[in-house]
Amino acid sequence: MTDLQSFIDTEGKRLFVPVRIAVLTVSDTRSFDDDKSGNTLAERLTEAGHQLAARAIVKDDVEEIQGQLNDWIDDETVDVILATGGTGVTGRDVTPEAFEGIYEKSIPGFGELFRMLSYQKIGTSTIQSRATAGVTRGTYLFALPGSPGACRDAWDMILKDQLDYRHKPCNFVELFPRLREHERRGGGQ
Repeated sequence: MTDLQSFIDTEGKRLFVPVRIAVLTVSDTRSFDDDKSGNTLAERLTEAGHQLAARAIVKDDVEEIQGQLNDWIDDETVDVILATGGTGVTGRDVTPEAFEGIYEKSIPGFGELFRMLSYQKIGTSTIQSRATAGVTRGTYLFALPGSPGACRDAWDMILKDQLDYRHKPCNFVELFPRLREHERRGGGQ
């Protein structure tokens, strides 16, 4: 992530910071031709002024998901990973397990807020979502359900603001410089 001081104008006002975001679709059946949820996220983030850093589709498999996540986490051109799919409760839904297996810190409020907002639209059916978020090696990770509507809701009602440096009173972007502090102090979390 770029030095954030360069995104403050002469009056002390914060300017927009384009974030580099990778989009991962988790599915045994999707291709780029019919990946409506991945397309929804890619369109929303670029319309907001962010950069689509990478895009991939992987099978519903913990090792495949974690392999792609780790590749992107280690890539300095990726700041955030948005994944769609595999967050339900069926036998093939393993995205939360894959994500939680590599988190350094979880962000439980993301899933809680997503389900609260989703409840307003789909009622108690939101209980089937295991949307999750966390941070690993300085990269934010968000796992969203596989429906375009859920991706729209997560972006429009949570991520659009939290990934905007101008959003007050606080946002995820302003924390980028501090996400790896524990590494500089000798590894303790």
